[in-house]
Amino acid sequence: MVLDKDTALKTAELLLQINAIKLKPENPFTWASGWKSPIYCDNRIILSHPVIRNYIREAMGRQIETLYGKPDMIVGVATGAIGIGMLVAERMGLPFLYVRPEAKKHGRQNQIEGQWQEGQTAVVVEDLISTGKSSLNAVDALVQSGIRVKGMIAIFTYGFEVARKAFEKKQVEVHTLSDYEHLIEQASETNYIREEQLKMLLEWRNNPSGWRP
Repeated sequence: MVLDKDTALKTAELLLQINAIKLKPENPFTWASGWKSPIYCDNRIILSHPVIRNYIREAMGRQIETLYGKPDMIVGVATGAIGIGMLVAERMGLPFLYVRPEAKKHGRQNQIEGQWQEGQTAVVVEDLISTGKSSLNAVDALVQSGIRVKGMIAIFTYGFEVARKAFEKKQVEVHTLSDYEHLIEQASETNYIREEQLKMLLEWRNNPSGWRP
């Protein structure tokens, strides 16, 4: 859920500005899931732009404070949210941990990297939410380790129904700086996309798993 429309539109504007959001309706991307998509979101690019990463850090920090006060730690989901998660933790003066998709096969075989105590609270930082599977996998690992997850905040979400239901089932509260609707609004108003591209992007959003160009 987006908290603030101005922040949502500004975040979308910045992502489009640095080409972190790539729109190719005529030559779609193929996701790991096999879905064909006219859009690809690469929020890692944010880290290469100091002014924009600072904006994202500040916006996330403010929203976490508004929603959850000051948790015991900030946790990033590997690998996309490690960088931005560290920035948010530094801004808030909090410890930082990150969660791998699965435990390492060697060394200490950790899935969670960092130090914590059972019963401590955390807010999880994500860069992107699509189906929600990897995000909730990280939450499960934290809960199983005795960490109390207060909620999750992400830079961007596609807003898929499958993700909404998954978070609802796990009773995990999630908020994002921006989302697909505000991205399309911003891209349309600034002529980043043409009218026929807009129609295709809206069609894809209604049926992402079955969409074909």
